[in-house]
This record gives sequence, C-alpha cells and structure tokens, in this order.
Amino acid sequence: MSQQDTSRSVVKTYVPGYQKAEWADHADELDMSQSEFVRAMVQAGRRKFDLPDSPDSGAEGDQSDPVSGDSEGGDLDERVVDILHSAEGPCTWDELLAAVSDDIEDRLDSALQDLQAAGRVRYSGRDGGYVPAEDA
Repeated sequence: MSQQDTSRSVVKTYVPGYQKAEWADHADELDMSQSEFVRAMVQAGRRKFDLPDSPDSGAEGDQSDPVSGDSEGGDLDERVVDILHSAEGPCTWDELLAAVSDDIEDRLDSALQDLQAAGRVRYSGRDGGYVPAEDA
C-alpha cells in the first residue's frame, strides 16, 4: 500500500500579464486565492483528459443531479469505485470527498460562467455574491 504525499510544493509558471490579471479577477469573483483558482482549473482540465467517459460538466443535455452525481450512465457509487480503482492505494474519506466534490465545484463554476455570459446572472461586489441579472 502506497501513501500519497500530501505535503505542499511550489509550482512556478510564467504567463502574460493580461492572463494573470484575468485569472486574478476570476479568482476574486469566486472568492478564491489565485493558488486555489489555478489548482482548480488545472484539475478540471486534467479530468477532461484523464476521464473521457465522465459526464461533460455543463454540457447541454446533462441531466446529472449536482448533489448526488446521479445521471444516466453513471452515479456516485460508480464514480467512487472508479476513483478507488485509479488510486495508487487506499483513499481516505477526505481524499474521496475532494475527488467527488471537485466535480460539483467545477460544474457550478461552469454554470455560473455560462449564466454570466448569457446575461442571466452577475456578480455583485456590493451585494457580496451572485444575483439574478434583473436585480441590477
């Protein structure tokens, strides 16, 4: 049985200034640190490459229940089994929770981006969160 190294390490990357500014703004909108934002986006991207048979977050026709993960062709039970099969050893409760809840966070982020792009929702700093666009 192998233990996963959960210690933190520094990762550096260089991006154009405009991109860092966009990421910083988006992280602020989501009330996340820039590190949390970049880590979440990298994990979301990896999931799309590593798990091509997983439900596409935010896709039209995706009838997944955002709480339970239930959908046609896959449910939370199957996701947990898949995660355990792909792990390099036993998974703790916290590791499993992080693995299944990241999907919900990614789907919420995607939904909020889509709703903002469609003009149905906006982020209000004054109100301290997201509001329907008609409340502008």
